[in-house]
Amino acid sequence: MKHFVLVLAVAVSMQAELPKLIPRELLLGMPPKALAKLAPDGKRLAYVANDSNGVPNVWVQPAMGGEATLITHERRPVWDYNWSGDGSQILFTQDDGDENAHVFAADLATGNIRDLTPFRGVRTQNVHVDADHPDELLVEMNLRDRKLFDVHRVNLESGAVTLEAKNPGDVNSWTTDKDFVIRAATAFVPDGRAIVRVRDSATAPWRDLVVMPFEKTPIMGQLAGASLIAGFAPDGKSLYIASALHSDTARIERIDAKSGALLEVVAEHPKSDAGDTKPEVLFAPGGGPIQAVGFHYLTPEWRFLDPKMKEDMERIAKETGRFIWITSRSADDQRWVVEAESPSAPTATYSYDRATKKLTLLFDEGEPLRGYTLAEVKPIVIKARDGFEMVSYLTIPPGTSGKNLPLVLNIHGGPWARDFHMYNWEVQFLANRGYAVLQVNHRGSTGLGLAYYNAGNNQAGRGMVDDLFDAVQWAVKEGIADPKRLVAYGGSMGGYHTLRAVSRQPETFSCAVNLVGIAELRTAIDAFPPFWVAARERWRRRIGPVMTDDALNRELSPLYAVDRIKTPMLVAAGAHDVRARLEHIDRFVKAMRDAKRDVTYVVYPDEGHGFSRPENNIDFYGRVEDFLARCAGGRAEPWKKVEGATAELR
Repeated sequence: MKHFVLVLAVAVSMQAELPKLIPRELLLGMPPKALAKLAPDGKRLAYVANDSNGVPNVWVQPAMGGEATLITHERRPVWDYNWSGDGSQILFTQDDGDENAHVFAADLATGNIRDLTPFRGVRTQNVHVDADHPDELLVEMNLRDRKLFDVHRVNLESGAVTLEAKNPGDVNSWTTDKDFVIRAATAFVPDGRAIVRVRDSATAPWRDLVVMPFEKTPIMGQLAGASLIAGFAPDGKSLYIASALHSDTARIERIDAKSGALLEVVAEHPKSDAGDTKPEVLFAPGGGPIQAVGFHYLTPEWRFLDPKMKEDMERIAKETGRFIWITSRSADDQRWVVEAESPSAPTATYSYDRATKKLTLLFDEGEPLRGYTLAEVKPIVIKARDGFEMVSYLTIPPGTSGKNLPLVLNIHGGPWARDFHMYNWEVQFLANRGYAVLQVNHRGSTGLGLAYYNAGNNQAGRGMVDDLFDAVQWAVKEGIADPKRLVAYGGSMGGYHTLRAVSRQPETFSCAVNLVGIAELRTAIDAFPPFWVAARERWRRRIGPVMTDDALNRELSPLYAVDRIKTPMLVAAGAHDVRARLEHIDRFVKAMRDAKRDVTYVVYPDEGHGFSRPENNIDFYGRVEDFLARCAGGRAEPWKKVEGATAELR
């Protein structure tokens, strides 16, 4: 009771300094428009916005404004879509949270919508379209074997599906050449090596071109659906790959398609890989050369190879004051749609005419937040106890002194992933409620070079958590964080590390939030989707032999440490989750309750690994802020029932 009164008193004092509280519906809800993409002819613009039922769907309007037409009519949000090669159809993917996404085509002329991959229990990934082959698409599917993704060619007129490239058992992803022929593949073989594989034509045999040992391979060579290959050069005789064979960071190299010999280093950065799950490159339309390569150490940046693109991109960046992404462009490369990004503001989307140099605002996702104050996100480097330097991000609530604040340690998932210096609405939500937010790229995080990545080997739940403890103690020593109001907060493997943190140091955190987190490693790995062939081997090598070593599995799995957990906890799950399965989370919650621990448990029966529907996000974060206000002293908008949310307290 004494601790609660102290938390309440501090909270009242702090709230007097903070800017206006932002309603959840504005901060977490669907913006009026988002995710714009330009048609190949540059004359029409597609985007995602709510339909009359409040479900995000795809709309199309004239590129320079005019009446919009609703194109898709899904009951679940449509987040992933593209134009067909000739712009006559919108291609989009949809699932029910089980990650078995189908590809659909919506015909703009007739309004007809067809499921192009109507196969129960089959997953699609990496849909390829080409302007010179407008009646076709290429899509990777595990139709023949649920463990493997073959490439299929789909005729958009007849709907015919034909096998294009058969997976021999180790291919993670496939790459086309300028003639829309599958000519390259990224493979991950059982002994841990990654291979860039090529063939000279659609009928020629495959051959290994570049072989990378496990410890010399960035994450993009070890992840299902990811790729080491950026694409073929215009002549088709060489290709661009991300490689760290001769450097610590993955750089973009052009290699000979016959011999694999290095022809040139296109772009590199001393502390950042050229991409994360795939090479971050911009190609000229129509199979042209690389124009720019993206890197992200503390902050994002482009390395330009095309002087005209450099001039245009820097012009736009200067005018908007933000980092620029090209999200789509016309086939003649004269019209662009760009997103202007900032860690402290939602995305603003513009059209850009390269001939006239005119930049026109299409829409600003931050428009609903006009009049509210968002927080600055500061990139920092924190040293761990052994001197390991961790790229991190600190967000201080605006209007505060930045001292003695409740702090949320926001732990990224993966754990082989990373946090970026980009807009994150979850971070802004927490900062607006009065919490300092610390995001830490612990050892093993990706995109920051091989030494950084490999430092996490056998450190999940161990050294990675030590890094998180060290970062929190840094914030305490700097006077930023109140040591009595620390929150561990994470989703997926960030949820796993949340559980490890509160079981290893039960007195450190005042409360914890675990969103779709893993509590028992062996059962989680055993239940991986069948197509996670590469993931199983990567997890075994980077976590350790938890599948065969009972003692190690018990040591690293929080399920077996509930007796040490004293921290009040909010746990959330999606009933369709194929990664952190509902029955596994149920088991952890039961163990907590059997041990008389304080746990609040909410399940969303129509969601998977993370929440897609805006109503469920708004509901969940209402529960989060109410929970955190009670245990860590931030402020909260009063919780209320959200129409359409499916939450079940269990």
